[in-house]
Amino acid sequence: METYAQVLNYAIPFFVILILIEAVAARWKGVQVNRGADTISSLSSGITNTIKDVLGLTVVIISYSFFVKHVALFQVQESWLLYVIGFVALDFAGYWMHRWNHTINFLWNRHIIHHSSEEFNLSCALRQSISVIFSFFNILLIPAALFGVPGHVIAIIAPLHLFAQFWYHTTLINKMGFLEYFLVTPSHHRVHHAMNEQYLDKNYGQIFIIWDRMFGTFQPELVDVPPVYGVKRPVKTWNPIIINWQHLGLLYMDAWRTKNWLDKLRIWFMPTGWRPSDVIEKYPVESVQDVYNFEKYETSLSKPLLGWSWFQMLVTITLMFHFTNNIADISFNNILLYGGFLFVCIFSYTTLMDKSSYTLWAEGVKAGLGLGILWWQSGWFGLENFSMTLTFLLAAYFLFSLGVVAFFMQKESQVVRAQA
Repeated sequence: METYAQVLNYAIPFFVILILIEAVAARWKGVQVNRGADTISSLSSGITNTIKDVLGLTVVIISYSFFVKHVALFQVQESWLLYVIGFVALDFAGYWMHRWNHTINFLWNRHIIHHSSEEFNLSCALRQSISVIFSFFNILLIPAALFGVPGHVIAIIAPLHLFAQFWYHTTLINKMGFLEYFLVTPSHHRVHHAMNEQYLDKNYGQIFIIWDRMFGTFQPELVDVPPVYGVKRPVKTWNPIIINWQHLGLLYMDAWRTKNWLDKLRIWFMPTGWRPSDVIEKYPVESVQDVYNFEKYETSLSKPLLGWSWFQMLVTITLMFHFTNNIADISFNNILLYGGFLFVCIFSYTTLMDKSSYTLWAEGVKAGLGLGILWWQSGWFGLENFSMTLTFLLAAYFLFSLGVVAFFMQKESQVVRAQA
């Protein structure tokens, strides 16, 4: 937990720098790759995923070490070859897990957040799931276990493999010549994120595109078919926490509502998007039929409201860095409390960007919880040992934030009434 938190201290600033470089390059080229609210939503999703991973809230069904112990056929001496074998095996497993996430109804909930942005840029790469409670990914690593690749090698390779998937989430890089034949490139991944009929369920590769070429899921980007990004059932929210559970909620409601007992069971394992016929008729769900003529989700945020949302996210990121850098000095119960509070922060300001009717309630919970922690601990998770002034500023921020959100909600309701 502590080691992973320290790794993120270096990875996150690196990702942010690349996102800024992409934004500057896009402006220089005269193209738009970011929308303010969408970028905040993407970055906030990255924060939730970081917190969830640091908290270690995923239950591993069978450990990789178990497979190494029981199925290893070879013992390759530790060298660069062992790391190459491990990396290729990890990528092979990633291809199949990625493919299953797209094609099995209940598994789509684990991955929808990553495709929920209607833009394609580096920030959307940070849209990662918090809904993966049970992990069975290690089952797919049996090829690595057969070669006797030890667990500590996989532990080193895994974050490198994950971080290497960041760079190709961009529209600013065109096709890359001979690299297109064996590596996943921005062009390949634009296809994967598109919801055009020609591009759906293609290019699952994470580092090597060779798996798609081998298993029949490869599709090159076509000059006359510009990719259109998003999901066929638009999420229509900036709130990453809601997005993470939206599809699962629909599956549960469909399973509850259908009269067919077989459908109640098989809905979870049918192809993604499948719904019982009686539910489709009675409870229709909006779906994009013409990808070239649909409106992207937009809540028309005023500049002050958008600026306030950026500020709220930056405060949350600052608190997250305090959390990850001091995790060794915080008790387990307080780690859960701190992590939960950060989730509430994200829920609150992204709900404000949605202009939802329960925004003020969410902000009230945040302020009440924050002030309650300050009173209960006579400080803020050890921050008072560094500076009591900062804890007083934090208390003032909670109250000020509640007032600002109340102001924005009142102002937005007046705008709505005026437009009506």
